[in-house]
Amino acid sequence: MGWTRALRRPEGVGSALQRARSFMMLTTLLYRASHLTVGVLAVAQRRDGHPVPYLGIAAALGLSLLTYGSGLRRGWFDPRHVRADVLVTGCALPLALYAWGGVRETPAIGWAMLLGGSASAVAAVALPRAQALAGLGLLVATHLAGYHLVGAGRAVLGGHLNSLLSSAAMAWVMWWYLRRQGRLLDEANARALAAEAQKARYAERLDHHRALHDTVLATLTTLAAGGVDANAPEVRERCGREAAYLRRLVQQTAEEVHHPGLGTALEEAVSSVESLRLRVTAQYHRLPEVPPAVAGAFADAAREALNNVRRHAGTGHAWLTATGDTDGPGAVITVVDRGPGFDPEDHVPGFGLRGSIHSRMTEVGGRAVVDTAPGEGVRVELRWPA
Repeated sequence: MGWTRALRRPEGVGSALQRARSFMMLTTLLYRASHLTVGVLAVAQRRDGHPVPYLGIAAALGLSLLTYGSGLRRGWFDPRHVRADVLVTGCALPLALYAWGGVRETPAIGWAMLLGGSASAVAAVALPRAQALAGLGLLVATHLAGYHLVGAGRAVLGGHLNSLLSSAAMAWVMWWYLRRQGRLLDEANARALAAEAQKARYAERLDHHRALHDTVLATLTTLAAGGVDANAPEVRERCGREAAYLRRLVQQTAEEVHHPGLGTALEEAVSSVESLRLRVTAQYHRLPEVPPAVAGAFADAAREALNNVRRHAGTGHAWLTATGDTDGPGAVITVVDRGPGFDPEDHVPGFGLRGSIHSRMTEVGGRAVVDTAPGEGVRVELRWPA
């Protein structure tokens, strides 16, 4: 099922962990972009026309495009590109500027050293711990060697080393936190999906239980009590319909369920109980258009109310009235019998009254009211919306 796949693959597209990765890539990309901007401006201001600084900034731009471009396409950094970025942009570039670019002053080499900070940030989050520490060690060695060659002061060297190390540390801490929160959120989402799937399975079973209670079980109960002739054509026709219903219940998907209009659904319910020799006087007046789920709930609840008349009232006759609600766009259906009624205080509602009438109407935003007293029959009112 879908939620089990989410449990097995917490790093799938759209997961919290993948969103954390995207955020981390965007953060380090912006950090690298700020350093490249400094480098481009520094090289553009040179007046000696030496080609090595231009080649160096071009190499840094190319490796940045490769590292971040492939990372955004794949969903995370490729370690090979990150290692190349550390070695070329962070380590080789400053030394090449000194060896072949004629750079002998601290400001002229500073922009290349600055790129080492963003290289260390990416290495801290994208490489295994041992490789990240090795890369950081190479970057520190490059800073020490490069600034020593150009005669930089201790303040400059200390500031750049601090920036280099703090960049790696802050990036690692941020990534650790984002990764941890992403995994916790993915686990919580997986648990929520599992609970929702279990709830949906329970609701489906409950719908099946209600439907079987109101149709097949009602027919079997009547036949077992001997209240009707099992060979009567209308009884056999009902049994055939309910056998077909059972087959559909096993085979059909939710999309194949037929949802008739309110009038048609009520007529089907009335015909169903009439086949078991309950006489129903039905009247319909200005029936509104209602959602399919509401029409189904009305019909199922009315069928169970009529089944209760047939089973308990002892009169063999019921009255069903369905009208549009005068107070709004809804509908009101009443089922009345002139049986002995009962005392609501002493009556414990059965599954039919609780599950097939009250619960069905409540689930679609409606309500059911049972009005009865000893010797006064029973009146069931179904109303939607509540």
